[in-house]
Amino acid sequence: MRKILIVGAGQSGLQLALGLQSRGYEVTLMSNRTADEIRSGRVMSTQCMFHTALQHERDLGLNFWESQAPDIEGVGVSVAGPDSARVIDWVGRLDGRAQSVDQRVKMAGWMETFAQRGGQLVIHGAAVGDLDYFSRAYDLVLVSAGKGELVSMFERDPERSPYAAPQRALAVAYVHGLGPRPEHPEFDAVRCNLVPGVGELFVMPTLTTSGRADILFWEGVPGGPLDVFQGVKDPDEHLSLTLGLLEKFLPWEYARATKAELTDAGGTLAGRYAPTVRKPVGRLPGGGLVLGVADVVVANDPITGQGSNSASKCAASYLSAIVEHGDRPFDEDWMRATFERYWETARHVTKWTNAMLAPPPEHVLTLLGAAGDLQPVADRFANGFNDPADFESYFYDPARAEAYLAEVAGA
Repeated sequence: MRKILIVGAGQSGLQLALGLQSRGYEVTLMSNRTADEIRSGRVMSTQCMFHTALQHERDLGLNFWESQAPDIEGVGVSVAGPDSARVIDWVGRLDGRAQSVDQRVKMAGWMETFAQRGGQLVIHGAAVGDLDYFSRAYDLVLVSAGKGELVSMFERDPERSPYAAPQRALAVAYVHGLGPRPEHPEFDAVRCNLVPGVGELFVMPTLTTSGRADILFWEGVPGGPLDVFQGVKDPDEHLSLTLGLLEKFLPWEYARATKAELTDAGGTLAGRYAPTVRKPVGRLPGGGLVLGVADVVVANDPITGQGSNSASKCAASYLSAIVEHGDRPFDEDWMRATFERYWETARHVTKWTNAMLAPPPEHVLTLLGAAGDLQPVADRFANGFNDPADFESYFYDPARAEAYLAEVAGA
């Protein structure tokens, strides 16, 4: 029986651990927190998982909260004009529903399941020296802890990382009491609100520790009027800032947030990081090799909502690669090939995300505007959140965008 060590108990690490466990591997999972500490701690992310990523969970029988989480049936886009009025407003319908489950709920539940199924769970904040010691006892070591010292083992890939500094200041609040969008009260959608030159607000329904909730997620241009959350420790002050900015820049969203209150004292989060692609193989001081997983090696800004989706897709890709490899050694060539196989999916996410961080070119504004009149355009954009590779066909090139719009308009 092959022995595998996974360091980091997030979406990718846990999904991969449970997948390997179900296929008979001897898996050790290392986490810096217990399930109870995760469940009672601060929110860790925003997450909206689309059809393909959710199907990876279903394939492993890990969709424990599917009947409880709100069904997200669309993705809507609104663009604010100079006077805070909406100049663009539409919603595209998803071919397959999306869902969001607070990672405090999911990671704690999956961690308990892993232990109940006989997995070895080690609660320890691993350092590089620990891995140097532990690695000798395992056939393969995977690092899926996307923050801290361990990430420093993986060299930045400058050819795949155009940004060296954070492009957005991030601020998250989980709330109860948010009203429905009056344009579609009969179904839930993720709402993307764009304030040109200032930033973005995303609103997404979720299942949290206290039931149904909504996530208010600001992405502010650094140094701009949304970049006011750094150093704010008080959750109530965080919410007050969030709502004040809503009232100023997005009054249509503020109108349904007047009764919003935090889900719990741990329901806020703020920070920033530079989008970075890293080389996949880390070298330990003793000469051992480790393979980076998910946002350890491909960390995109959350502006396109791809973090948990990419983590799920990475775990599924790595699981297939490990199983297919059989009893052969997990050497450096295999590690690099395994990452490149995942990169074939991840590169589309990175390209789209980096494009969305830049000021939109004229043809993209034309596409977004046309989606208000042409429902197929709105639907196609919405479904790109599930399959970002589709944007290659029409989104980046002005001539292709023009041809696509002419085709739809003439249909």
